[in-house]
Amino acid sequence: MNLLSIQHNQQLQHKLAAEYVLGTLRGGARRRFEHWLGQDAGLRQVVRQWESHLLPMAEFAPAAQPSSHVWNAIEKRLQLKPTAQAGKSGNDRWAYWRNLREDLAFWRGLGMVSTTAALIMLSVLLSKQTEQSLPIQNNYVATLSDDKAQPVAVITGDSKRHQLVVKMVTAQHIPADKSLELWAVSKAGTVKSLGLVADNGSIVLPMPDNMNAADIPLLAVTLEPKGGSGNPEKPSGPIIFKGNWLEI
Repeated sequence: MNLLSIQHNQQLQHKLAAEYVLGTLRGGARRRFEHWLGQDAGLRQVVRQWESHLLPMAEFAPAAQPSSHVWNAIEKRLQLKPTAQAGKSGNDRWAYWRNLREDLAFWRGLGMVSTTAALIMLSVLLSKQTEQSLPIQNNYVATLSDDKAQPVAVITGDSKRHQLVVKMVTAQHIPADKSLELWAVSKAGTVKSLGLVADNGSIVLPMPDNMNAADIPLLAVTLEPKGGSGNPEKPSGPIIFKGNWLEI
């Protein structure tokens, strides 16, 4: 496989870019892909798209409080146990590590790593299903951004459960007489309301059967009068953020 062979294969470009961002593309394959990135601006753009879709998911990672035996195991493996002499001298070389144990930001970061690991696991499982010709559960994701390209919401779709989960990464301050409404935009340019979304936190909406990325490449949120647009096939307010709907 060479750069020319993937330049005309959009599906392969997205597959390699997703694996690159997730960290599952390793060794020689990763080095070769990074070399191609230096030669192809279009491929770099595909990677940026996957970064914008996947990296905001770290916002979902909860703070993790480790149990005492986990920290003891880390200390033992890294030989971080302080000696009695060090404690008496007042020159405690291990103070940094004990402070790190109490650092909430450190464990929140560890939770983000766990989220990435979960995404990697999902990617591997989907790949295994494809190889074994088993029925594949289609999953989708979209990162919606505002006009300044700042991520505002992450939307995930589960075709098996027929559910859309809309998570606001950045809380929106909506007037009391307004509502946010989510729309699916088809390749033909037609739109369909998917329901109202909250201006903060998460909400679950039903996912239509035809919500595949090939037919519905774009999702958008508009600012509507209280209760939403009166026409489920036509927004009445402006689009305030939008993003590509991708299959993962």
